[in-house]
Amino acid sequence: MTSPASPIGVFDSGIGGLSVLQALRHELPHERFVYLADSGNAPYGDARGDAFVQQRTRTIARHLREQHQIKVLVIACNTATAAAVDMLRAEMPELPLIGVEPAIKPASLSSQTGHVGVMATRGTVSSARFARLVAEHGQRVQFHVQPCDGLAKAIEESTEQPVPADPMATEVAQLCARYVNALGSFGQKTGEMDSLVLGCTHYIFAREQLRTLLGPDIQFIDTGAPVARQTRRVLDRLGTLTSESGPLPAAEGQVQLMTTGSLQALQSAASRWLELPAQCCSSVQVGESSAVPAAA
Repeated sequence: MTSPASPIGVFDSGIGGLSVLQALRHELPHERFVYLADSGNAPYGDARGDAFVQQRTRTIARHLREQHQIKVLVIACNTATAAAVDMLRAEMPELPLIGVEPAIKPASLSSQTGHVGVMATRGTVSSARFARLVAEHGQRVQFHVQPCDGLAKAIEESTEQPVPADPMATEVAQLCARYVNALGSFGQKTGEMDSLVLGCTHYIFAREQLRTLLGPDIQFIDTGAPVARQTRRVLDRLGTLTSESGPLPAAEGQVQLMTTGSLQALQSAASRWLELPAQCCSSVQVGESSAVPAAA
């Protein structure tokens, strides 16, 4: 049985979902979190089929529910949401689920030029769920969609490398430049794209490179904050929101990060982007063994 003291589960194919976790911690500072990065099988969106993504999502959801007694699961992966959230809701109706999907609706409402760029993985943009989103919100806005093969993987791998002196002299920057150029003209004039939807949770970690390429006036739209607010609403409705009285918990007790891939990469990403210590991170073999705590 879960209770308000139970943790919130967060899952992504890799470290990209840390951007959603960041928003969740900001919105819900008194909650406990268990984050699982399936980095040993990343990226989902470029080369994995729906059947594989569904199987991994099912396995990880069961692991988080059975081993950590999570009270809600945030699927912080656009590809996994598109491929598996409906299946998981049918199979686990007792587990509250919150998925992420490209912020097509907010972009359609905020664009002034009527043209919006969308960067996402191939798995996301080829999904029926994405097609429905674009059809539903594309009456007044033209969406220019670009699958970004390799970008999530490059961002994932960059966490194991030193912080570059020149962020634009990296594979991440080169891929960003390729896909921005492929999308077309950005700006505030008629026919130009004035907004860019970051349709993969990894892409928020390429914000610096994208801002350099596009300038200060282009609006970036991601899903972290809206997902965090929706999580609060769900917990409040279910009566499982942690009491917000009293002091904030220490990070070491509030956040547990696990990975099926490189522990060093997760530790580096947690330190670089969330300012979390290495002891928050551990390795895990989902369905095979329990997490092994990292050395301090």
